[in-house]
Amino acid sequence: MKYDEAVRALDKRTNYERTGRLTSPTIERIEALLDLMDHPEQGYPVIHITGTNGKTTCARAATEVLRAAGLRVATYTSPHLINVRERFAYDGEPISEEEFVEVWRELAPYLDHFDQQGQTITWFEAATALAFTWFADKAVDAAVIEVGMGGSWDATNVVDAAVAAIARIDVDHRELGTTPVEAANEKSGIIKKGSTVVTVEQAPEVADVIHARADELGARVRVEGDAFALEKVALALGGQSLSLRIGDDRYPDLFLPMFGEQFAHDVALGAAAAYALLGDRHLDDELMAEAFSSIKVPGRMEVVRRGPLVVLDGAHNPAAARALADAMQASFRWEKLHLIFSIMEDKDVEGVLAPLANIADDIIVTRNDSPRAASVEQLVAAVRALGKDAQSVPNVADAISVAMERAEESDAILVTGSLYTVGDARRKFVPAR
Repeated sequence: MKYDEAVRALDKRTNYERTGRLTSPTIERIEALLDLMDHPEQGYPVIHITGTNGKTTCARAATEVLRAAGLRVATYTSPHLINVRERFAYDGEPISEEEFVEVWRELAPYLDHFDQQGQTITWFEAATALAFTWFADKAVDAAVIEVGMGGSWDATNVVDAAVAAIARIDVDHRELGTTPVEAANEKSGIIKKGSTVVTVEQAPEVADVIHARADELGARVRVEGDAFALEKVALALGGQSLSLRIGDDRYPDLFLPMFGEQFAHDVALGAAAAYALLGDRHLDDELMAEAFSSIKVPGRMEVVRRGPLVVLDGAHNPAAARALADAMQASFRWEKLHLIFSIMEDKDVEGVLAPLANIADDIIVTRNDSPRAASVEQLVAAVRALGKDAQSVPNVADAISVAMERAEESDAILVTGSLYTVGDARRKFVPAR
């Protein structure tokens, strides 16, 4: 079997990321699958990460801190931007095509068994089982696992995680809750009995949900501002300069090669989660500095060009869009800002668009390659409802070409609205690996 054949076999399975229609969520199928496979997910301690925004950044940070401590670390994140192999990493490097095929061959007979029983395993369930199997095969010391969506009913929630890390909670997938409290009820479902919960500062009503769930399960809670804190966040050349406290340990001079203060908080969360998994073992300043300088998260305020400046960001809900607009203004200067925007039709289109349109001088709406993407007609109407004008362009690549033709060297181009939009844009700017 070749790599492309293995990917096609995976892609034949129902993929709710592509359709956006999540029906009858359950973890029973993947529990049964992993039971048949003798539970590869139980062979290593786990940090399990949920939240509305910042999960992948938290995961990458936790990974690098654990690696700095000398551990062999596996990481499972979603979605991917271009290549499915991005989701599965060992010591920061994606799974190779050869290993992907090898693990798929290992997994396929079990999937066939369930298919024959009329219990078809979904795309994400199969991908999650593949991750757990590969991690067990690699004999990792620890795994950092990001939920796909939500918490309680996510396929990743079969892990008995020693540490639950909770990034910022707001409303995004409305089938998981239409208020922050409802979303928190779903996401706090990853907390396990006797575990350690590490969370960023949350809205009071969200924090109450997290603490109540933790109390039920005898879990310890570590909250940003108390158990860990960013004591300094300053703009630096190519990123940010940070001062971080975790417990009684202080790291006064850390360089993070990412822009946006919101991402600094996500990184701090990941570092604190790693600390919890390590039993609060102190890391030398040099090791922590090396870990932070190694953190890279494609598609999160990612600068892919200068002159004109081109920034890619996957903001796809109002909270993320507001943070992005603030971070752009705090991090960069431009004569004109050209906004390229494409979002899923089931998102809060105007809620995401409004803060970005407010800082844009020129708006180009387009349609990414997801079947869930909003039409350009819908987006033009949304822009006009905000009292602005927009040009529509059929696809992201052409939209970038239009913006590049318009932009002067002193201008900026921001491509955002969805990680699918970012994936389309990265194909234009970043060489394939």
